[in-house]
Amino acid sequence: MQPTFKQLEDFANVTHVPFGYLFLPEPPQIPMPIPDFRTLQNQQLQTTSPDLLDTIYAMQRRQAWLRESRLECEAPPLEFVGSARLADDPAAIGHEMRRLLGLMDGWAATVRTWQEAVGALRSAIEAAGVMAVINGVVGNNTRRVLDVEEFRGFALSDEYAPLIFVNGADAKSAQMFTLAHELAHLWLGGEGSGLSGFPGIFPDGGVVETFCDRAAAEFLVPEAELRASWPDMRREQSPFELLARRFKVSPIVVGRRAMDLRLVDRQYFFDFYESYRKLERKQKQAAVGGGDFYNNQNTRVGSLFATQVIRAAREGRIGFKQAYELTGLNGGTFQEYARRLGMELP
Repeated sequence: MQPTFKQLEDFANVTHVPFGYLFLPEPPQIPMPIPDFRTLQNQQLQTTSPDLLDTIYAMQRRQAWLRESRLECEAPPLEFVGSARLADDPAAIGHEMRRLLGLMDGWAATVRTWQEAVGALRSAIEAAGVMAVINGVVGNNTRRVLDVEEFRGFALSDEYAPLIFVNGADAKSAQMFTLAHELAHLWLGGEGSGLSGFPGIFPDGGVVETFCDRAAAEFLVPEAELRASWPDMRREQSPFELLARRFKVSPIVVGRRAMDLRLVDRQYFFDFYESYRKLERKQKQAAVGGGDFYNNQNTRVGSLFATQVIRAAREGRIGFKQAYELTGLNGGTFQEYARRLGMELP
């Protein structure tokens, strides 16, 4: 009841709350820094964790820096950002997204694993000029795991430095859908910029979320490909799981797509959905830590952004202290990651 100054400091550090907030008469209302598309039973969600807020702030700083850097270099704007309207056909936008990324029909079936598919899609998105970040923790702090139940991803629209963020604590198959979903948000431009991905495959009333879900579904599981495969697959005991391995998405995505295309009835899909969700809950949560630290930076920072920062530091346009803050890498760690990207530093 009478904490010491040191105890208050420790409490603020553990809860990731600014120290001064503890002396206010009541907790302050911290506004969401970006539009919030998350809904549950058609109600806006009010809670926002410090982990989510810190992640959004970090991504906004990266975006602001890259935007300024590209403007200084007189780089042209990315024409696809904001090129779609909610009145457009989502399926047509899904096709356009795939065309711009250079992903041909059946591309996902040519990669062996979920991890390779996620990596290939993320690389294609970055090649188009979009920062694509996948991270399951705040920065590199493995003690601050991002909550999948709170959010799955967000998009920060900008014609010079667009950014999408995917919650890496989610399953790889779910990350595929979130990548495509957030990419569709960029096609909507400012209208689509914001926090999304809750509660996943079932958008709960929002027109923006519904549009992006439909565009992502066509992007990942094109109607023509699914219809061509279905006559053979429908005889199998687990058709959704088999098709999921081919398209490298969650079986729930395939099942929902089959229901929307009236290849199966609603009862068939929802029976499968309930049993699959029960199985998922029994399985161990996807690991968010581990692996090679520098390989993790390829998704947590991304070569597109890291290369720009490293080049700016090497040319003296920014100080190394700012480069460390932007990437979340310090000293020798920053130097080593630069070396692995083929960029030696003095």
